[in-house]
Amino acid sequence: MPRAGQLPAMLCCMPGVAFVPALLVSWSSAAFIISYAIAVLAGHIEPLVPYISDTGTKPPESGVFGFMINISALLAAITMYIRYLLTEKQNETSHFVRSSCNMFTLCIGLMGCTGMGIVATFQELAVPSVHDIGALVAFGSGVVYITLQSIISYKSCPRWNTYFVCHIRMAISVISCIAFIPSILYVSFTLFFPVIVFASKISMTKIDWTPGEKDYTYHFMSAICEWTVAFGFIFFFLTFIRDFQGFSLRISTEIHEDC
Repeated sequence: MPRAGQLPAMLCCMPGVAFVPALLVSWSSAAFIISYAIAVLAGHIEPLVPYISDTGTKPPESGVFGFMINISALLAAITMYIRYLLTEKQNETSHFVRSSCNMFTLCIGLMGCTGMGIVATFQELAVPSVHDIGALVAFGSGVVYITLQSIISYKSCPRWNTYFVCHIRMAISVISCIAFIPSILYVSFTLFFPVIVFASKISMTKIDWTPGEKDYTYHFMSAICEWTVAFGFIFFFLTFIRDFQGFSLRISTEIHEDC
């Protein structure tokens, strides 16, 4: 187990730009865990599966949640852009995906990052409508992004990816989709795509849930699926680390004398 002081050094010593997704994964995980721990210790939420947003609704955890999730959104945007550049570079020799498709995937991902920023900035109880729109954009765009990335990964096999990694990415995408997107095949609101379904069944907006009260079952199931989707994103970006190890970025500076 590395010591806390060794973590920055380990990230900087990673080859290529692998430290970027590694930092995103570690920072985002810390954001969820720290805000959850503060909220529970302060007695603001019940420890048993709250909504993610519930862990950042009241001060002091709201400040920590907002700050760290905004940084996560920035890191996610940087990671997605690097992934876009990497795919473009690989595509120069392999021609496995259209450049327009790669750009579309990046735009969807950046929409999700924008949604994360909205969630972090507009608190759940302060501006619920804006917060909910941000959450919908973040989770919806995120699910589409990782699904498209999974498809692109398959197209790049076996030159740039192994089928094992592709299977993992697709499995994460499928699980995230099942936990979020409504299906045209459902026959009961209580069976399919629970984040939307269970959340829509809850008749009140609150954070202090206790077992046995009205709508608690829907809240509990919806919260489980929300955490599933969130950590699905984290584990998906974890699979980028190996890809980024063989990729470097350089910034050049030029001075124009005539300006």
